[in-house]
Amino acid sequence: MPDLNFQDLSTVQNIAQVGVRTIASAALIAPTTFMTIVSGVAAIVNITPPVSGAHMLVFIPSGAWTTTTAGNIDKALSAAVALTPILFFYNPLTGKYSPGKLTIVSS
Repeated sequence: MPDLNFQDLSTVQNIAQVGVRTIASAALIAPTTFMTIVSGVAAIVNITPPVSGAHMLVFIPSGAWTTTTAGNIDKALSAAVALTPILFFYNPLTGKYSPGKLTIVSS
């Protein structure tokens, strides 16, 4: 996706933006939207950055995939809890994504 389509990665969208996509986990994945459902059980080693600058992606697992540190992800994690969103922050200076799970606290 060229940087001209950066609005598809925005946290603020309208009906004109592309909807949530589903992709299968694999050694290399290439999300094209801000929020992506990731299915499967394969380990994710690299994420193709959809734009060149700093950005954030949300992956919603529908399978028990993992990430490794062998590629451009700086922390290994397991997506064992289905439908729990995981944020990935891209740092263009290091060329790596930093994942972090959202913690939902009920009162």
